[in-house]
Amino acid sequence: MVAPPMDGFHRRIDYLRLSITDRCNLRCRYCMPSQGIPKLKHEEILRYEEIMRVAHIAVRMGMSKIRITGGEPLVRKDLLYLCENISKIPGLSSLSITTNGVLLGRFAESLFSAGIRRINISLDTLKRDKFFSITRVDCFEEVWRGILAAQKAGISPIKLNTVIMRGTNDDEIEDLARLTVDYPLHVRFIELMPFQSNESLTQSEFVSSDEILERLHAIAPLDHVPGPEGNGPASHFRLSGAQGTIGIISPISHHFCAECNRLRLTADGKLRTCLFSTEETDLRDLLRDSASDESIIQTIREAIRSKPERHTLDRAFSRKCFSRPMSAIGG
Repeated sequence: MVAPPMDGFHRRIDYLRLSITDRCNLRCRYCMPSQGIPKLKHEEILRYEEIMRVAHIAVRMGMSKIRITGGEPLVRKDLLYLCENISKIPGLSSLSITTNGVLLGRFAESLFSAGIRRINISLDTLKRDKFFSITRVDCFEEVWRGILAAQKAGISPIKLNTVIMRGTNDDEIEDLARLTVDYPLHVRFIELMPFQSNESLTQSEFVSSDEILERLHAIAPLDHVPGPEGNGPASHFRLSGAQGTIGIISPISHHFCAECNRLRLTADGKLRTCLFSTEETDLRDLLRDSASDESIIQTIREAIRSKPERHTLDRAFSRKCFSRPMSAIGG
């Protein structure tokens, strides 16, 4: 197995997130405006053959983990074909997917059969009316059925990603954490991130990871434990007797840039070395201009060497990411 490439700050880059679409069937307040965002044209989106080629090249370079993202990846036709082919790449140790869960009930078993073993599902509330308020779509029951279907299918770990917003869902921190007692789920509390596309949100809605932890310590003792997988951005805790874990992800108040091990490829073939950066490297033109694998590898290595040491956003929302919306990056 080839050692993963290193960036200019001696970080091992072994994780690639592949966005396969910018389309989404929700309109979450922290992700995009109510009217949505301009959609990429069909010809701008990478074809599956192009995505699979990048995946093969990444694994050849030493990257062993790949995650399929969107937008909402389950809305793209023939997703299972893509998953099945990527899962068979020699040297790949982990293939996972991030979804909002709306369509998961009908896809869970097929995803498992196609090689998906890990899944992240967005779930910001346990209340149907609040789900509608946050996502602008009334489909909480579908998402919950999808979570249970993924569990039944054997997908593990199942991580629930929860963005906490003061005045919206911060009153559910304790209830969401208690899911880990009743179910083998891993609830991950994520700080609100300041993107240009969610500029209607304000600093007053930001809840720090320190405050979330303080709230959780108040309901029961928390044990610091290893996470359900290897390295990652979360600090993990477990309530006494819980089946799952609680993850705390603090990209703003306690950034984890020093341990960042990932690259992102957007649905239109732009390589990003930092979620919040405005710098992108165009791989689509190389793929469509019959560039050799060696040429693409060299381009990726150059991008990795230019990966920034850290982002410059802060909890005051005085600096925002004025790049693409999260749904167009493949967060």
